[in-house]
Amino acid sequence: MKVSALAQTLIGSEIIKIAGEVNEMKAKGVAIANLTIGDFDSKLFPIPQELETNIVKAYQDNQTNYPPADGVLPLRKSVATFLQEQFNLKYDAASEILISGGSRPLIYATYLALIDAGDTVVYPAPSWNNNHYVHLLGAKGVAVPTSPEHNFMPTGADLKPYLKGATLLALCSPLNPTGTMFSAEGLKEICELVLAENQQRGADEKPLYILYDQIYSQLTFGNHRHVDPVSLIPALRDYTIFIDGSSKCFAATGVRVGWGFGPANVISKMKAIVGHMGAWAPKAEQMATAQFLDDKTAVTSFLNTFKTQIKHSLDTLYKGITDLKNQGFAVDAIEPMGAIYLTLKIDYLDKTTPDGNVLQNATQLNFYLIKEANIALVPFAAFGTDDLCWFRASVGACSATEIESKMPALKKALENLK
Repeated sequence: MKVSALAQTLIGSEIIKIAGEVNEMKAKGVAIANLTIGDFDSKLFPIPQELETNIVKAYQDNQTNYPPADGVLPLRKSVATFLQEQFNLKYDAASEILISGGSRPLIYATYLALIDAGDTVVYPAPSWNNNHYVHLLGAKGVAVPTSPEHNFMPTGADLKPYLKGATLLALCSPLNPTGTMFSAEGLKEICELVLAENQQRGADEKPLYILYDQIYSQLTFGNHRHVDPVSLIPALRDYTIFIDGSSKCFAATGVRVGWGFGPANVISKMKAIVGHMGAWAPKAEQMATAQFLDDKTAVTSFLNTFKTQIKHSLDTLYKGITDLKNQGFAVDAIEPMGAIYLTLKIDYLDKTTPDGNVLQNATQLNFYLIKEANIALVPFAAFGTDDLCWFRASVGACSATEIESKMPALKKALENLK
């Protein structure tokens, strides 16, 4: 049967392919350390108890009808207060905040609200899903390569050649897939370029907008602090659309409550788009999240414990890789900064496996490690980059103990490559 040209040209998810291999081995009883999925094992990382209680009560109170298209007002008010307390960002609950079923519909709605076919979208590589959204809209995507020397975060110098005439600059910090993040100085340099570009444009031209995905903003470690464009340069308020929500910071990926905020004229268009998609968060979960956000003690207590657990898992993996590096193995890792990800380098391309196969790309290397070390990673090639030796490791579905137990098998698998 004939389908649309769009459907025919959709690019499959590399992560789903890896997950299929992992699930097949798990079905055979193999204990896999699944470091692929940007999600949480809810037995290891359950949602806050107060949030769970609120959800159950909301259903008992029959909060099961349609919510407003932009989200229930109590949640929008709670989000507004949360943003002001956490980031000193002031956004109006009535017109500048939009609720949806997780953050993904908000990202897509941002693209739909701002981008016409042929418009230019600039984004760093690696990054999550921007290449797919560009394809869905028939836009011109410019994937700007980044380097490990800058923790795979884009710099002003990286982006400057591509901003003239562009409609959207898509940024994320802490970054999926790397777990690295902007410094205030680094982000400000980029923001100054965006402001200068907009000051040169005429009244009849689209401005250059920033899509700023900060879904991991609460998950930062050590001396690393989250920064955002509007706090650094308030004049960018009219050009910045933020993506945020409860999915990552409260381990609530399946609760499906996300929030976006930005200039009222853009948010109103996104509201209409989300409404047509029916991409609302369930009303009971919205009411429950509003009540939870208002409980400052519960929020702080959960985040303190949660961040400690996540950092322990990341540190365990980081130490394991660093120990191998110190033993002479061709591996490396970037210090954990934020999110639930560690960036790993496993430089064993063109090596031969014990059964005589040459590992010609990162995907083949990854499947070798799945079978021989029972560790599953995601190559950066799945995030819009060239085929490199860098990988994303997500600790949301593995305990620190499980991660540590796999290090000897990883060492042996690498030793067996010739």
